[in-house]
Amino acid sequence: MAGLLGVAPNPLFATSATAVMVNGNTIFTVSAPILIFGLVSTCVTANDGTASTVQYSVTPTVGSAQTISAASGSVASAAAGATVSLIGTALSTAAVYNANGPNLSMTAPIYCPAGTITVVIGVGSTTGTWKHTICYWPLAGNSTAS
Repeated sequence: MAGLLGVAPNPLFATSATAVMVNGNTIFTVSAPILIFGLVSTCVTANDGTASTVQYSVTPTVGSAQTISAASGSVASAAAGATVSLIGTALSTAAVYNANGPNLSMTAPIYCPAGTITVVIGVGSTTGTWKHTICYWPLAGNSTAS
């Protein structure tokens, strides 16, 4: 099956280090433009009752920071395996939290220029640890998200 520009799709994936989510933490550095097809945060160790929310943001190397989602529901008391997913319907669509793991995915890809992808954590840092996985399509031959 041919993809964009008549070539076979070749999406790439990257997973971040596992860490507590703190407001403004960089989860990925993007070397050149990409299309984001999926971005999921997975709880690795349980959170306490802090009513943290998760939002995603892109800070381009040229330009200003732009949120690419609205805040999720509270991840208070999230157990290992819970997920938050970027939906991509609009830049104002809330990230979706599911305490049980399975989650929705992107309805449309999001263009991401070179720069960083960060988390915006509302209320307070998570106490549990989380890892982040991105699925993307490079728009330049050497584009990476790491």
